[in-house]
Amino acid sequence: MRIRIGEEITFRKLEALLAFMESGNLAKAAEILETSTVSVHRALHSLEEGTSCALFRHEGRNLIPTDAAHVLADTAREVLKAMADGIRATREAAGYLADRLKIGSLYSLTAHTVPRIVIDLKARRPELHTELVLGSNADLLQMLKQGSIDATLMATPEPDPEIESIPLFEDEIFFAAPADSPYAAMPAVDLRTCRDEPFVSLSEGFATSRGFVEAFRIADFQPKLVMKVGDIFSLMNLVGGGVGYTLLPGRVKGVSPRNVAFVPLTADYDNIRQTIALSFLRRRERDPNLLALAAVCRMAMRQGQ
Repeated sequence: MRIRIGEEITFRKLEALLAFMESGNLAKAAEILETSTVSVHRALHSLEEGTSCALFRHEGRNLIPTDAAHVLADTAREVLKAMADGIRATREAAGYLADRLKIGSLYSLTAHTVPRIVIDLKARRPELHTELVLGSNADLLQMLKQGSIDATLMATPEPDPEIESIPLFEDEIFFAAPADSPYAAMPAVDLRTCRDEPFVSLSEGFATSRGFVEAFRIADFQPKLVMKVGDIFSLMNLVGGGVGYTLLPGRVKGVSPRNVAFVPLTADYDNIRQTIALSFLRRRERDPNLLALAAVCRMAMRQGQ
């Protein structure tokens, strides 16, 4: 037989019962629940209607719990604990752990941005365990939608109703050349003068690869591509070793090899920029861990990434 419980019995009212039983009076129960004494009194009276029995007797202005009230309170503790455990287990099954946060990131952000954010997040929420997952923009976006990661630091994705993105900073794209290259001494480089040069690039799916393609669309020629790699640090080493030229975001300038020069592009390529953002699923925008992460990211960006 299916068990049916009257609509008068709710978790909130059971919480009011426990607060009253443990505090001993309406005023203190209301303070615990951050509500009014009238609301607590109504909740207790509603529980009497829902159980169809007297839970309290009046002695002057005081409410005295009956044996029935104590029985219901014991049951309420078990029910509320079971529900809290059930919600926690549900979140764990969905990959949302209250004390764990899995953050995705582009390789290029691990030089400065990610360490600062992780340190500040640890200071704000010391009980939170963070895990870092690295990948391309395309990989990170897929993992985010699948729930494999909780949030990601990457170039702003295309508009998507499922994704919330908080812009953090904009990054300029530079022409990268060996330090002893003739291009290294130029004030700015127009890619149109590089038609016969060899180039190396990141694989498809990386934000920098997308900018690379767009820049050569503006230059109106297909570059002579000699190699593609899967991370930006290998790409910089290839440039330094003289394998080919490439385009790199300014954020890696401080960690690039000494034999790699970063040269600005001419004004024709001013629109080839990257906006780095914190992205997460919109349905989780009230998650306390993500709210803390967003606050830390905003603070770090105000101080300079």
